[in-house]
Amino acid sequence: MIDAPTTLPIGMPLPAVVLAGGLSRRMGSPKSFLTLGGRPMLSRVVERLQPQVTGIAVNLNAEPGDSVPAGLPVIADTVAGYLGPLAGVLTAMRHVAATSPESSHVLVVPTDTPFFPTDLVARLAGAMTLRQQIAVAASNGQMHPLFALWPLALADDLETFLTSDPKRRVRAFIERHPSVTVDFPLVATAKGAFDPFFNVNTPDDLKDAETWLSHFKDDNA
Repeated sequence: MIDAPTTLPIGMPLPAVVLAGGLSRRMGSPKSFLTLGGRPMLSRVVERLQPQVTGIAVNLNAEPGDSVPAGLPVIADTVAGYLGPLAGVLTAMRHVAATSPESSHVLVVPTDTPFFPTDLVARLAGAMTLRQQIAVAASNGQMHPLFALWPLALADDLETFLTSDPKRRVRAFIERHPSVTVDFPLVATAKGAFDPFFNVNTPDDLKDAETWLSHFKDDNA
């Protein structure tokens, strides 16, 4: 049977969850609390996300002393053991199902990509043609599976996959379900083309992010 066309107006309740629970092995310290341009990177991600969604939570297995932008709920993984980013996606699904039952999807974004597009949600939602479809961002020939709209109805299947598949690859799970990939263009700047999904994985990446941030400020001056 063919699935009915989606009804996903941009004004629908569409909460988001920022994935901030990674172990940050290559960085050497939690990425969410790194500073970029004198501000926590998590705060920058939240600020960029707020105009696009109806609510934000942070997936973080918090330690004493950790702090998030005021007023945002912090949700720990629903499955123990640091099972990777899909554990965060499942946590996001469970959280939104419990707190916003009128929502059909949750937007998930990672905490280490502070320049993502300001039309991310509009373009992902606008590309969907099936009610239970995963909408995934891409750029420069590369899929970014942690920038996606995820149907809450997939939560049980995701939990089964997460606890039974030894590799727990995000793309492998996406391939099990209807999906659409939305390509976002590179940003033209005086310094050259810039991928808005540039992510900060290492100390050198953080230095590059500082350079890009300064460049964007100069461009907007």
